[in-house]
Amino acid sequence: MPSIRLTVPAGALSEQGRRSVQRDLAAVLLRWEGAPDTPFFRAQAWSYLLELPAGAQTTTEDDAPRFLVEVTVPQGALSERRKAGLVEEVTQTVLSAAGLAADEALRVWVLVHEQPDGTWGAGGSVLRHADLVALAKGQRADA
Repeated sequence: MPSIRLTVPAGALSEQGRRSVQRDLAAVLLRWEGAPDTPFFRAQAWSYLLELPAGAQTTTEDDAPRFLVEVTVPQGALSERRKAGLVEEVTQTVLSAAGLAADEALRVWVLVHEQPDGTWGAGGSVLRHADLVALAKGQRADA
């Protein structure tokens, strides 16, 4: 059950980007995690947008907006190849939502947090990666 959190300075996203970025990022995460595209799994992909007030984000060089994307997934859910693809597509999604060109990609940082097995709980129970894999197999139309 993934979650994704985008932290941005207020006003850094285009109006259209602000309306769509959370669902877009959640869909990207589910795709790279290999979760089935079902209502259940879409409902479990939580996406947060945190907008910082003016002046709350800066560097020692300039005040151009930077974007921090924090992804939390169960440990073992993403191979190295999937992590690389996720980081690339998340970066492009954020750049698009902000109306920025690809050469601005270093303004987007993506941190992948892998939650150790047995430390993720939902619905009052601890969920293990194997539980999620079994659930996904049961949700697949082709299983």
